[in-house]
Amino acid sequence: MTTLNMLIIVLAVLVMVVGGKKGFMALSSFGINFCLLFLSIILIAGGFSPIAVAAFSGICILAITIFMSDCGEKEANIAFIATLIVLLLMILLIAPLDHLIQIQGFSTEDSEEVEAFNLAIGVSFESILLATTVLSTLGAIAEAAIAVASGMHELIEQSPKITTHDLRHSGRIIGFQIMGMTFNTLFFGMFGGNLALFILLDKLQVSFGYYLNSKIFVGETCLVLYSSIAVVAVIGVTIELVVKRSQTFLQE
Repeated sequence: MTTLNMLIIVLAVLVMVVGGKKGFMALSSFGINFCLLFLSIILIAGGFSPIAVAAFSGICILAITIFMSDCGEKEANIAFIATLIVLLLMILLIAPLDHLIQIQGFSTEDSEEVEAFNLAIGVSFESILLATTVLSTLGAIAEAAIAVASGMHELIEQSPKITTHDLRHSGRIIGFQIMGMTFNTLFFGMFGGNLALFILLDKLQVSFGYYLNSKIFVGETCLVLYSSIAVVAVIGVTIELVVKRSQTFLQE
């Protein structure tokens, strides 16, 4: 048994012991999403449009992540609609910015590992970059949307006569807490994943300008910024959808 297999088994056992049925659902959604991502690679390699594949896979991943989570149907519906809106907005934002930044393809630090391979794969690297960037933001926005929708729905149940102003204010407080944790998670994830590269570059005594022009550093930084923007956007959209739904409920 390899170390990787052993770690997967330990994780599965711990999730099942701690989470029970909910843990099984979480593992199931993770497994299905993994298969979807693997299928996306096959489809893109087979000649399908990376942007179309990313949009299709993104919708499926959001649906699986949200509706298989431990939240009610009403909260799940709102979170799903909010994430779809933000997914569309992020595609419209990322597409022109990635074209301007020109960070697609392999970086100089990767050249030694891929120099023996033919890079004429017949797929636009710019489209691949857009697809991977969009897919990378899905987890953060789904988690934020579920948390905000669930928290505000619980507040409505506990205080049915809450005003729209107070509900929106409470939603923003919940959103601010989520934003702080998400930003730290994204930043330290990026920094930790590239720590060895940063140490190597420091030992080589490169200038700070090299970091700013390094394709790996710029790409990872843009990914963190895109994910952060998506989280802020999905929190705002979710709050407004919950407030609108509460107004409709009171009118009925």
